[in-house]
Amino acid sequence: MLKLAVNTTACDGSDVFFPWLLWLLGAFLLGLLLGWLLKQLFGGGNDDKVVPVAAAIDSVKDDLTKVEGIGPKIKGLLNNDGIWSFKQLSLASTVRLQKILDDAGSAYTIHNPRTWAAQAKLADEGNWEELKIWQDHLKGGL
Repeated sequence: MLKLAVNTTACDGSDVFFPWLLWLLGAFLLGLLLGWLLKQLFGGGNDDKVVPVAAAIDSVKDDLTKVEGIGPKIKGLLNNDGIWSFKQLSLASTVRLQKILDDAGSAYTIHNPRTWAAQAKLADEGNWEELKIWQDHLKGGL
């Protein structure tokens, strides 16, 4: 019968198997402890307390259709992408808004979101008269 022998001695003759085994075990336990702590700190352990996005921002829903070029269907697209308020719309980039329209299909290719953020900023600040004057000169959000 053939036996497999593993040499666990270092060059100086000391046994290195058990110290390495203890180091590996300690590192594993430390990793488990850090993972548990991070999960507790950053909310990974409280899945039953997760609030839906729509319910969390229900109090800041604005009527985005007041922005020239946004109708009820586009408002729904924006809501689905997490844009519910004039503040959020004013901070959204034109690239992001265009991607929302592009992802919705060819029916939305005629829309141009270039002025939506600026209009939303006026609405968020309550400058309704200035927004109305500007919208009188706009045609379909352009």
